[in-house]
Amino acid sequence: MAETPGAAVDRATSGGAASEAWPADRPLVAGVRAYGLIVAMWMRSTMTYRASFLMTAFGNFAATALDFAAILLMFSHITVLGGFTLPEVAFLYGTSGVAFGLADLAMGSMDRLGRRVRDGTLDTLLVRPAPVLAQVAADRFALRRLGRISQGLLVLGWALARLDIDWTPLRLLLVPLMLLSGAAIFASVFVLGAAFQFWAQDAAEVQNSFTYGGNTLLQYPPTLFSKDLLRGVTFVVPLAFVNWLPALYVLGREDPLGLPDAAAFGSPVVAVVCCALAGAAWRVGLRSYRSTGS
Repeated sequence: MAETPGAAVDRATSGGAASEAWPADRPLVAGVRAYGLIVAMWMRSTMTYRASFLMTAFGNFAATALDFAAILLMFSHITVLGGFTLPEVAFLYGTSGVAFGLADLAMGSMDRLGRRVRDGTLDTLLVRPAPVLAQVAADRFALRRLGRISQGLLVLGWALARLDIDWTPLRLLLVPLMLLSGAAIFASVFVLGAAFQFWAQDAAEVQNSFTYGGNTLLQYPPTLFSKDLLRGVTFVVPLAFVNWLPALYVLGREDPLGLPDAAAFGSPVVAVVCCALAGAAWRVGLRSYRSTGS
């Protein structure tokens, strides 16, 4: 009988070699190694049934494509949306979709933490000699989520081919920078939401409102929304740094809040701060965990 990924993790993270594989004095290295091992196991499990993988990946691709189909339907009746043309909206859609897709691929399993807290199965992860965050993030790693990333890249490529942008070295640099920084910001939101579930225990939908909901929000021009909402997603939950602020600079448009052009290059700094806050929140939440009491 084939070994399940969970059993393989237990085998690989047990025994005397564990302390050598995941050194306690290097938590970041330990986390990356554990995450890579678990992801590799789930990928091997997924690719055992390649036809199933292809069908689920295509289903993921088609489901996310419906969002852009709705935008195309709107533009069949209008020429601009909030002052933005279809290629400009497609650029927003593509950058947000790719950034979120990368974060969802890497950290999308974090919303299962509340279930583990409720049924006590988180205890299983605590006794393994591997960082809990890496185990939770890699748990049931879903390779089918590549469908979302592929669809976002296709829309982004189409938008870039249609847009008449005055490309400068800074604008060229900003496109991949916003994708990577945006992915890190979304990933930190996944971790923050998971940390909140240590106390709330059933807050997956609250977490999804900031992750999946935030992705949907960023697909549309910021000019459609009120100034109060724009301030909230810029200074409170800084989702505007995922793509709105960098994209406005690339497209040569002014920010509705009147922020300087330099704000467009703040995404990497915001990403680092968000990741640091998410890591701190995770550690506090994990220390507060007291199992189910049963």
